[in-house]
Amino acid sequence: MPFRLVSDYQPEGDQAQAIAKLTKSLKAGNAHQTLLGVTGSGKTFTMANLIKNHGKPTLIMSHNKTLAAQLYSEFKNFFPHNAVEYFVSYFDYYQPEAYIPRSDTYIEKDSSINDEIERLRLSTMGSLLTREDTIVVASVSCIYGLGSPEDYSNMMVPVWVGQKLTREEFLNSLVGMLFERNDIAFGRGKFRVRGDVVEVHPAYLDETAIRVEFFDDEVERVTSIHTLTGHTIERLETHTFFPAKQFVTPGDKMKHAMVAIRAEANAQVAKFEKESKLIEAQRLRMRTDYDLEMMAEMGFCQGIENYSRHITGREKGARPYTLLDFFPRDFLLLVDESHATIPQVGGMYEGDKSRKTVLVDHGFRLPSALDNRPLRFEEFMEMTGQRVYVSATPGAFEIVNSRPENKGFIAVKEKDANGKSIALFDLKKARVKPSGNEEPVDHFDPTRRGTALVVEQIIRPTGLLDPVLILRPLKGQIDETIELCRQRVERNERVLVTTLTKRTAEDLSEYLQGTGLKVRYLHSDIDAVERVEILRQLRAATFDILIGINLLREGLDLPEVSLVCILDADKEGFLRNETSMIQTAGRAARHIAGECVLFCDKITDSIQALIDVTDYRRARQQAHNEKHGITPQSVKRALQTSLHTAEKGREYAENLNSSLVAEDVQTYDKLRVIAELEEEMRDASSRLEFERAAHLRDQLAALKNDTPSPAMKPVKYPSGKKTRGRK
Repeated sequence: MPFRLVSDYQPEGDQAQAIAKLTKSLKAGNAHQTLLGVTGSGKTFTMANLIKNHGKPTLIMSHNKTLAAQLYSEFKNFFPHNAVEYFVSYFDYYQPEAYIPRSDTYIEKDSSINDEIERLRLSTMGSLLTREDTIVVASVSCIYGLGSPEDYSNMMVPVWVGQKLTREEFLNSLVGMLFERNDIAFGRGKFRVRGDVVEVHPAYLDETAIRVEFFDDEVERVTSIHTLTGHTIERLETHTFFPAKQFVTPGDKMKHAMVAIRAEANAQVAKFEKESKLIEAQRLRMRTDYDLEMMAEMGFCQGIENYSRHITGREKGARPYTLLDFFPRDFLLLVDESHATIPQVGGMYEGDKSRKTVLVDHGFRLPSALDNRPLRFEEFMEMTGQRVYVSATPGAFEIVNSRPENKGFIAVKEKDANGKSIALFDLKKARVKPSGNEEPVDHFDPTRRGTALVVEQIIRPTGLLDPVLILRPLKGQIDETIELCRQRVERNERVLVTTLTKRTAEDLSEYLQGTGLKVRYLHSDIDAVERVEILRQLRAATFDILIGINLLREGLDLPEVSLVCILDADKEGFLRNETSMIQTAGRAARHIAGECVLFCDKITDSIQALIDVTDYRRARQQAHNEKHGITPQSVKRALQTSLHTAEKGREYAENLNSSLVAEDVQTYDKLRVIAELEEEMRDASSRLEFERAAHLRDQLAALKNDTPSPAMKPVKYPSGKKTRGRK
């Protein structure tokens, strides 16, 4: 089935030449292509055209959930007739299993799963196995272990009208796919039975269930129904049921796995005893015996993923199955914001290995647990054939592999006094002064072949120039920021403010609220779905100013933002390096009055790089506009839908707006309270105060579900004001 791109726009500016060159390169079979596109130049639309022209299943990788959610929404609009799926980590809160030897502290795995994201992940796996027109927007979680696609595919159960199938056979198949029978609480991953009628709520559907009616040993009717009302939605001729969980294994494989697990446990226990590690031996024996009993009786155990090597029948050291295995071999990979995504892919393996090695050495896990891991970078490269890197600031890896013969570009590793490589940079840039202590970098990808390509996309379809840069002194930066914000609010425009720490973002948000401005903050402690909702409300003018740290950068599409304030811009480092500066300033590039104010007392190398890049781009953009008689205009774009359904989204907005409570003059909103409680829960867990952590977890659940909680009631005072109280 072809990819059908639906859009009111035609390629403009630099888009047409970029699409043509990249399409030609892909058709030629080249492995590496880089799209160097400035913010607001329509890189997403260019990517959509590449998908349509190339015609292969596509994986779009992003480095964070917020950007992935935005891309998912945009590609759903571009390809309404194709399968556009969303695959990110389904943990709202995740504490991995760990052991700290110096304090003899064992930390058990704890997590909070987002049911909606789990549904979307299951939908992704089903679409990849049944459709060829699938586009998946994913985070780096796609390189982590997943069930075998062969097992997942073999356990799918197709049902059609007239099929010879008894009710008992169908029920046994559902149980084998890890569906649970529940005739009272009907939910995702469950089924209920009423005589010859079986109703199944697939885990990948939201408010739709499938009703299968039997007559003797034959399927008489298949219909889709609404899960709440039971009303028929439509009659179906056939329906394929997918497993209810991401990790499923046939019974015979599980039996063989249990034998292999027992054998490995016996060998490891004998090794510990030989080394006089009796505590470790006893610990491992008890853990493994308990897990095997649970697997025999229940079909699963806590932490069953640590036995994935045996369950899937892989060899020692073999790479795990991941989402990439569900794709055909010739799929297309688009790496969005590649300067951040590629390093993230490369850094996952070592951190996971370090933590699990400690667990294995001290008898908490079998050595095979080390094979439950993310992909190594070289494995990731082997599994991806053709790649397009997309970024306004591509890194050394992308450029080195995408430039034909590296002409005009020298990538080097700088060495410290001990000869250890510490950084990558480009000698072509005049501000880098070679010290003689460098070495050339070899090609990162040994499979690189043919002519590669780097395509610039600097001219915007709207004719907009890069934002104007304004430098202000550090002294009085808060007062100056307040005044600048007031000016923009009066013009019904939005403002982004970036700080260096979470605490500063929260305190500044509270301070600005006290001046009468409508402010919120955004950082990593706020979960993925709520981050998307915050950004939507900024665009909808529910509030005017958003304060953040490192999330207000790559890919955020906020056309209403006309001002970006970078506080402490001369504090050179990760948050104020060249890439960060260019990306942050680019958030104001979608508004005709776009400006970026940098508060600094000195011009660092990163600030100078931003100035140089901005001057170069503005000169090219201005020349193009004058040549073609283009009048710049701000981007106009409808509000994107969030991960909630439309109905849930309305309810969420209503609840959010009505959730404001007050304590004296200070104003607290629902998201702030949630963020505070989540931080307290993590602190309690790290101090091993598990009862308090569980108590805070229950408060969070009550608050998120908008249900009354005895642990968090508004307390009324004689003045009529309300405050939040805690037990």
